[in-house]
Amino acid sequence: MAPARLVFFAATLGGIGLTAFSVTSEPPPLWSALVAGGLYVALVLAGVFVLRLRMFADAVVRGPEDAHGVVLTFDDGPHPVHTRKILDILDEHDAKATFFLIGRKVDKHPEAVKEIVARGHEVGVHGWAHDRLFALRGPRRVRRDLERAIRSLERVTKRRPTLFRPPIGHTNPTIARIAEQLELTVVGWSVAGYDGLAGADPKKVTARISRRLDDGDIVLLHDAAERDDHEPTADKALPAILAAVKDKNLRVARLADWVAALEA
Repeated sequence: MAPARLVFFAATLGGIGLTAFSVTSEPPPLWSALVAGGLYVALVLAGVFVLRLRMFADAVVRGPEDAHGVVLTFDDGPHPVHTRKILDILDEHDAKATFFLIGRKVDKHPEAVKEIVARGHEVGVHGWAHDRLFALRGPRRVRRDLERAIRSLERVTKRRPTLFRPPIGHTNPTIARIAEQLELTVVGWSVAGYDGLAGADPKKVTARISRRLDDGDIVLLHDAAERDDHEPTADKALPAILAAVKDKNLRVARLADWVAALEA
């Protein structure tokens, strides 16, 4: 069990105990109750916003302990132009990646999805609408979004997707539970270049990623802009990132192999 989840359980039990003590004995000073409440809220928000803590979901955020190499992942596609640029660069370096695709874009650009698969890459679900408030939605809406995204990919690839990266990486017990019910493995990341921001500097993106690369890392990049049509920086940074992988005597590994090893 992830350490952060143990902390969450301990804090929850402590809160229940404090409440019971307040009812049966003497309530604590108001200031201490407010501090305790504030710390608990902060802990919960950290679990929602920081997926690598694995507080609410058993997410894959790194490879197994004996992992060699790094995994490349791309979010927010597909795009008929920008995604193909990424595919061409990956082909030049004989590297395979995993693309977490937005369902509504899959419906709009099915040929781009087919090309991703035809070139030997993996695809996963990134929600249907990429709802930035996904972690605030109720169970029915979360399930409907994920089921719609699964159907979109399944129609194009003829295979049911098994990988899921939550929009913006936010999660909670509801999202984790529904993902498990839909047999989706939640995937996070350990290294990000913040390349999806408009105007991101390719050199800074490369530097952020390259200096942290190590065996077992899952790298987050973007092959398309989330909502508008600006060209992301990944295609300009990717050749230098792949060169850094080679310089560090690493290799580009496949996410599916790591997931299989972790779930064995």
